This record gives sequence, structure tokens and C-alpha cells, in this order.
Amino acid sequence: MIPGRELDFCLLIPCYNNLPGLLTSLNSVVYPGPYLVLVVDDGSAEPVTSVAVEAGLNGEKPVMILRNETNLGITQTLNRGISWIEENTHVRYIARLDCADTCTEDRFTKQVEWLDAHPDTGLLGTWCRFEEKGTGYNYSYTTPTGHEKILKAMYLRNVFIHPTVMFRASLLPKAGHYPGNFEFAEDYAFFWKLITLQKAHVIGTFMVICEINREGLSYANKGKQLISRWHVVRKYGTSKALKILAFLRISLLFILPKRLTLLLKQRKRP
Repeated sequence: MIPGRELDFCLLIPCYNNLPGLLTSLNSVVYPGPYLVLVVDDGSAEPVTSVAVEAGLNGEKPVMILRNETNLGITQTLNRGISWIEENTHVRYIARLDCADTCTEDRFTKQVEWLDAHPDTGLLGTWCRFEEKGTGYNYSYTTPTGHEKILKAMYLRNVFIHPTVMFRASLLPKAGHYPGNFEFAEDYAFFWKLITLQKAHVIGTFMVICEINREGLSYANKGKQLISRWHVVRKYGTSKALKILAFLRISLLFILPKRLTLLLKQRKRP
């Protein structure tokens, strides 16, 4: 256990061969209270070191680095990070961010304040923007914000963009970790588990910018991800009518070109 007072949150960032992206993300993190950043290096060819991180930071930040000696993949890497947080920290909330994604300065303050003020909320996200370097392509991703609308929307898409979330560490004993049987949709399944335990909410403000990476796992494995998404809905969903709608939407996404899939993710303000 890391000595010291209780942490407000631990920010979990997986990293694989992307030190520049990691530094970009870390330099966007601002929070005035006690927190920790846990970087899990998933067997990068050039290991992420404290020296390299400290040299690239714009100021001191509480960063811990955990390294996988071999590449384990995103699900095992996230779960190793979660296990480390449970075993070594006393923390109220766990947040997520991915390499090259950035936050507004008030993101973590606003999320901690919301969860502190709403003890019945277990999972909290924000709206975000997606941007593609080089092409200038971008779009805004907005979602329902209240719990009941989130429950319905989850059948049709993942309301919670992974790098925007913060959730209560106290839910982990019941929710468990990221499931390993939903390839490329482990976050979608994990969020379903969380919203069955406590209410969820999305702050209707753009607080994260996510990089569009056409070489990334989700984009490169669209078909497998869609199949996994259907299995998630079938397992955790309870509405037969919404399951039918989910199946029809996933079937449509199968036949659409990837470029059009990106465009469909853009949402108008609910």
C-alpha cells in the first residue's frame, strides 16, 4: 500500500509503443487534490521509464509506471492496472485516459465534484470530440446525460467513450474487472456491469479530445468488435424490443464502409 492519505482518484493509462502520445496526455492532466497516474506499459519495444516521462512533463506529476514484460493486450493490461490500484492504493475513484487523448483543465475537478455530490452515481462520463491528425477530420460525440436515457441508449451504442470515464472503486468487488470474453468490446461490457449496480451519468460538456487512429484496435477490427457488442447486449440487456433494434443496427454497421461508420458516431445535442 502506498503510504499517505486517501487519493481522490487514480488515472489509469495503458501505453504501447507511444511515449509521445503518453506525454501529450500526461501534460493535459490538471488536478489540485491528491491523485495518482498509473501508466501500464504493455511490453513496448522501448520500455516507458520514469526518466523518460519526467523529462517530457511540463511539471511534476504523481506518475507510477507498471510494465508488462510481454505484450498482453488491452484487456489484460487494464485488469493488471485495476488489480494494482486495488492492492496498492486507498482511492475513491478510478479514471481513464488513452495515449494521445487530452483533457480540459477542469475535467477531473468537475468529475470528482459530481461524484462527491451524487453518491448514487457510480459511473460518470463526459462529452468528447474526436480529431484526426493530418486530415483535419473531426466530430463531436454527444450522448444522453441522465440515467434512464443512458440505459436505453446503451443498447444502440457505447454511451461512455472510454477515455472520458471516472467510476467508483467501491464497485469493483461486485462488478469485477474488464471481462476477457468480449474481444474489442471489453469496455462496453464493463460499463454495462457498472450501470446494473448504480446509476450512471454523463456531464454534457466537452472535456476530452480523443485521437482518431485508423491503425487502432477498434478501427482495424470493426467486424469483431461489432460481434462482441452484440454478445454484450444479449448478455446484459433486459429489453427484448431494444435487443432487436440493437441487432438491426449492428447488422447495418457491418455493411457500411468504415468512413461512414465514423460519420454515424457524430451526434447532435440530445
